Parts: sequence; C-alpha cells; structure tokens
Amino acid sequence: QEVETQTMSLIVQKFGGTSVADVEKIQAAARKAIRAQRAGHRVVMVVSAMGKNTDALLGLAAEISDQPPAREMDMLLSTGEQVSVALVAMAIDALGSKAVSLTGGQIGMKTDNSFSRARIQSISTERIERLLDQGHIVVAAGFQGTDDDLNITTLGRGGSDTTAVALAAVLGADSCEIYTDVDGVYTTDPRRLPEARRVEVISYDEMLELASLGAGVMHNRSIEFAKKFGVPIHVRSSFSDTSGTMIVAEPESTSQPVSGAAMTADEARVTVLGVPDVPGKSYQVFSAIAERKVAVDMVVQNVGKAGRADISFTVPRGELTATLQAVESVMDEVGADGLTHDDQVSKVSVVGMNMASQTNVAARMFRALADASVNIQMITTSEIKISTLVARSDATLALRAVHDAFSLHQKPSDAKTWSQIKAERGERADVDALVSRLRNDALEALTLTGISVTDHQARITLHGVPDYPGIAADMFETIGAAGIFVDMIVQGYDGEDAATSVSFTVDADAVAKSLEVARAIYKQHQMRDVQGTGDIAKVTVSGIGLRSHTNVATKLFHELAESDINVEMINTSELQVNAVIDAKFASTAAERLKVAFAPALH
Repeated sequence: QEVETQTMSLIVQKFGGTSVADVEKIQAAARKAIRAQRAGHRVVMVVSAMGKNTDALLGLAAEISDQPPAREMDMLLSTGEQVSVALVAMAIDALGSKAVSLTGGQIGMKTDNSFSRARIQSISTERIERLLDQGHIVVAAGFQGTDDDLNITTLGRGGSDTTAVALAAVLGADSCEIYTDVDGVYTTDPRRLPEARRVEVISYDEMLELASLGAGVMHNRSIEFAKKFGVPIHVRSSFSDTSGTMIVAEPESTSQPVSGAAMTADEARVTVLGVPDVPGKSYQVFSAIAERKVAVDMVVQNVGKAGRADISFTVPRGELTATLQAVESVMDEVGADGLTHDDQVSKVSVVGMNMASQTNVAARMFRALADASVNIQMITTSEIKISTLVARSDATLALRAVHDAFSLHQKPSDAKTWSQIKAERGERADVDALVSRLRNDALEALTLTGISVTDHQARITLHGVPDYPGIAADMFETIGAAGIFVDMIVQGYDGEDAATSVSFTVDADAVAKSLEVARAIYKQHQMRDVQGTGDIAKVTVSGIGLRSHTNVATKLFHELAESDINVEMINTSELQVNAVIDAKFASTAAERLKVAFAPALH
C-alpha cells in the first residue's frame, strides 16, 4: 500500500463559483473528482463559493455598514467557501466515495495579515497528505487562510485559483485542473471576437501578460505560482469534455510571433507635463501613486528637451480620481508644468514568446491599425508584448485588426500538443528542493530572476510626430526595410501642438544608419526634430510577480535617484521593468539594484 501511494499521481481540481452554483452542478463536480480518483489519481479539490453567494454576502454587509472593518469582511466572505466545501463533500459521500472538507485554516494555509488581499506565506501539507493516504478526496476551501493570530484572511481577486496552484506546488501535484465556465484559453476574448481560436498550449509568460491585460480566464497570481514551481495548469470546462488548454513553460508554436491579442476597455491616460529632467522625479510621481495602492500599467517617459520631459501612464478607469489626487499632491514638489488626462481610451495589445526573435512584428501591428484607420496615442513594448493606447470607440475595431493581421484564428503549422511537449522534455522537473527551500519562507514573496544591463545601445527620438493613423506604421516599416532591429519602442505625448514623440532603441553599431533613416522619416512627415545618442544602456529587473508587487518599479526609480542617475526612458511589463540611462552609470545602477533587491533574487 505504501509503495502504491507514493507512485500514484496527484491532481488538484479547482471548481469556480459557476461550477458549483446549484445542487446539480455540485453533484457533477463530485462525479469528476470521483472519476479521477477511480482512474488512479489522488485528488484534492479546491472549491469557490456557490454562484452569486459572495455578492449576496457583500450586499448584506453594505446594508449593515458603509465601511465594515476589513477583518470582519474576511470573516463574512470566507463562509461562502465553507458552505461549498461541505456540500461537495456530502455529494461525494452520497455517491459512495470518501471525502473530507477543510477550511483554509484546516489545510494549513498561513498568510500575512493583509485582510482582503492576503499573501500566502506557507502551507502545511501533513493533514492533506494523511487524508489522501487514507483514500479520501480532500475538498479544500479556496480564497482563504489564517494569519499568525488565527484571524481568517482572504486572498482577494482570483484567490481560489491561487489556492489551487499553491496547493499543487507544495504537494508536488502532476497537474492543476481549473474547471470553469469557459473551455480553455482563446487567442482573444471570444465574446468580443467570435473568430477567436482556443489554443491547446500557452506559456506561463504569455498567460501572465494576457491575464494582466484583462483576459479573465486566470488570475495572474496563480500563474506566478505555477511558473515559479513548474506546475502544469489545465484549464477545462465544467460543462463539457472539451480538452481545454494547458498552461506550461513552453509556447504552442516556435514560429508564430504572436499567440494572443487582448483589449482592456476601461483605461485612463494621465500625462504629467514638463517634469524637470533630473534624477528622482519619476520616483516622486510613482511613489505617490503607489501609496494609494493604484496599479500603474503603460508607463512612458519621453526623452527630455529643454530640460523638461513628459511622463504618461495608464491606470484602470475606475482609479483615475485617486490617481489624479495622488499626482496633484506632489505637483509642486515635482515642479511639473501641468497635468492632463483622458478616460475615453482603451489598450490593445499583442503577446507572443517568439516576438523578440522576429523583426517587423511592431510594424505589422501598426500597419493593421493604420489600415483600420485607428490612431495610436501611446506605444510601449517589452520582450513579449506590444501595447497601444487607442480611443475607446476604436477598441473593438483595433482588436479585430490585429487579430486578423497575425492570423490568430488559424492554428500554426508547427503547433504542439501537451503530449508532444512532454515527450520532448521528459516528465516534470523535480521541484522538491525549491519547495522545501521556500516552504519556511513566504511562498508568495516577490521572486526576481535577474537584474541585467544591456549596454552598447543607442536611442533615436523623433519629436513632433503627427498624431494621425499610419505614422507609426510608416516609421517602423521604413526602419525594418533598412534591416535595423529595434528593441524598445516608446510613444507618448509631446506636450505641444497635439503631436507625439517616438523614441526607440537599437544596437549602438546601428546608430548612424538609424539616424539616417529617422531623418528621412522626419523630412517626409514634417516633424519638428530628430535626436540620437549612442551613450545609453538599458537596466532590466526581471521576475515573477512584478504586477502584484506594485513597488518594484517605484523601488527601481528610488535606487536610481539615490545614485543621482537620471531615467531617460521607461517601459514596464508583467515580467520586466526597463529603464534607459546614461551608459556611464550602467554598472553602478546594476550593483545598487542587486543589493536593494537581494532578498528577492533567486
């Protein structure tokens, strides 16, 4: 029996609220777990509150108090999962199998004391493993844990997904099955574009970027866990036997530059105009926003002129008021000239693991938007993502245009299945050493994978870029045709004449050729001026959890400011924060950042 237990595979199955919304669905979930157990697996279920149960509890709280204490809200909301797990365990028992339901505290889920958005610190697995050894299906409450004082805490949005993947990580599960009301991950939201295609495989990095862009299938915290511990996630429908989507380390295709497109409809743009172009100003602006717990997304700091620069960034539309209050509180201290905003904008992005190794991906995207007569207001790029800001009224049109441009509705000719990927790489890598090392640490702590410097870089900036469709496409098609490989692209407001400015970085050896091409573009479109310098470097902080740990960019700006290093360009993504600085400060910046982020570096 002992040998058999050790060799049996372990599966974690997570059922969301819609999957346990009524008695019939609870019974269906119970049958899925029993089938898996009878197929030879040990099974842990993670269950959310039934259907609209959480909404009903929130409604009750609102009737009692306008500002209920956060601790009591967690106490209240955690009861939703307690109801679900008990009913699911009863259903399994009624169907002739053994089950035990456990709350977050009973499964040993230890968190910090940040009520309503707690982070997981450790999970004690002894009780779960003992029950599994005894032949039980363990039905664990998602979304909740306890702190050091045994207060009940909740994990916030996507908390049950996070619970499921965290349990799969510490238990060394073979996979984590996420049962939901959709049948997998699509190339874009199928409710917006019916032609969207379900993908069989998507990489952690691609899914992280898509999750941060509002693809509602999985929450980013759960993907961060899966990436950190190498847990394969299987997204499946609760209501059909469709094969679903595997979220793993590898992408579906090694040739397709783009694997998905996303649109975040309700965005707002804020531009701080005329910021003195000296060290520390980015830090002052973003630390004020971070204090309000607002997550900043697209960040564009254009190259300064006449000693001043403009900083533009996006925030969720619902957090615009709080953001403006934060920025206004430091305007005098920063010494900026003004502040503008626009809440009628949306973000349209493309994501793909193979983007970094292929040229002209940005030009293809920009040409697709130009052909659809969609104007681009801002651009940011990262290794695997290109994001554009467009008018809200153009957002769906823009999404369809880029989805079509990269033929995302068609399966790539070299698309691989999960079985093929497994066969190529062998079974899942042993992560016991990593789990044991982190089991006594904060499981959900920020994990940085590296701090690097890309030197020998050059930067070209075009000021006074006309603000109408097609300009970006013309520019980057011309640059691509000249055989110039572009790294970062940043477009933001120029602060003058309703124009924009566009900066891009290239290898220093290409600076002369790039300037020649840029001057031709500048003359063709009657821009204001063109600048170039070869004395820059890109400092990059890479890691898992940059989105959910909102202070990474702020800390980067703080450390550079303390070293009296000015930031010339910024861009951010789910996996990286990049800052372009003067090349002579590159090694100083890297060393300072390695010391500052040492506890998180792995």
